Amino acid sequence: MVSLYFHIPFCTKKCPYCHFFVMRKNPVHEQTLMDGLFLEWCWRLPMLQGKTITSLYFGGGTPSQLTPSHLASLLDLIKETHALDCEITLELNPDDATPELLKTYLQMGINRLSIGVQSFDNAQLKTLGRLHTSQTAQNAIHLAHKVGFKNISIDLMYDLPHQTLATWQHTLNVTKTLPITHLSLYNLTFEEPSAFHRKQKSLQPHLPSEEMSLKMHTMAIDQIPLERYEISAFGTPSIHNTGYWTARPFLGFGPSAFSYWEGKRFRNILNLPKYTQALQSEKSPVDFTEELAPKAKERELLAIHLRLLEGAPLPPMDRDIEKLIEKQWLKIEDDRLKLTEQGLLFYDSVASEIISG
Repeated sequence: MVSLYFHIPFCTKKCPYCHFFVMRKNPVHEQTLMDGLFLEWCWRLPMLQGKTITSLYFGGGTPSQLTPSHLASLLDLIKETHALDCEITLELNPDDATPELLKTYLQMGINRLSIGVQSFDNAQLKTLGRLHTSQTAQNAIHLAHKVGFKNISIDLMYDLPHQTLATWQHTLNVTKTLPITHLSLYNLTFEEPSAFHRKQKSLQPHLPSEEMSLKMHTMAIDQIPLERYEISAFGTPSIHNTGYWTARPFLGFGPSAFSYWEGKRFRNILNLPKYTQALQSEKSPVDFTEELAPKAKERELLAIHLRLLEGAPLPPMDRDIEKLIEKQWLKIEDDRLKLTEQGLLFYDSVASEIISG
């Protein structure tokens, strides 16, 4: 079983917290992307010979900015050689949601939407550089449900500049009223090359204190009306994302897309024209490859697998793991290694100790 990811890099504007490769869409850029994706699919097709596709994910960027006929042509291309009886997710910008577009997605076979909400507080949305309002996001979710989507995910962010417990509570209150089946929860991080990373020093005084950030996290854990199955995910498990945490092989298509295949990680060129030009010249679009030594790979996979609340298959015991058990950050339960409640809070430290062990 394998997963596929298609990176659609188009955005109306780049949000200040975003560190992904994105760009403005125009007809030339869109055609260049489609040319590259078709060529890359043909180039990688032998790798997928005899493989079953278990999930397909259109991410970005803003995949809902891709012309629907182009999206349909990508799906048709895949269906020429593979059955697509699987989870098919598309990331949707709330502003793009119309009855016609959502019905078109359903007819194409898209069966899961991931809607980039981030907050239901209008001032907070402005801080995040989002163009939609709280009401627009709510309308998009209700509309998606009304036209027939049964699997709807949203993203929420906390630990934001000028955020208070009251504004966070408002976002949680709105969330409880929505017909969603999945929620991803993120705290703000300052990643290069985002605008927020460049402004981190000036933003620092306006961020919630460590104590308030922990309180926001606890409020979310206690109030989100979906079962938590991973450190930052609640509800019906995403088949695609679960693959990342369990080392399922996946191929990424498009500029900047990552892949994990036969124990190697590799990334495509972070430039749309150069990505497509490489493929047109019958050259590899990959500009970065990494293969860890067996022991390092084993440790990294264990650390990632522990993100799931069900834990990881019990590994051979060593002193590093024993220390984490003694610290009460890890526990053995049902022949699996799991994070404790404390371990969930300090996952980054747990992962660091396992990987560096």
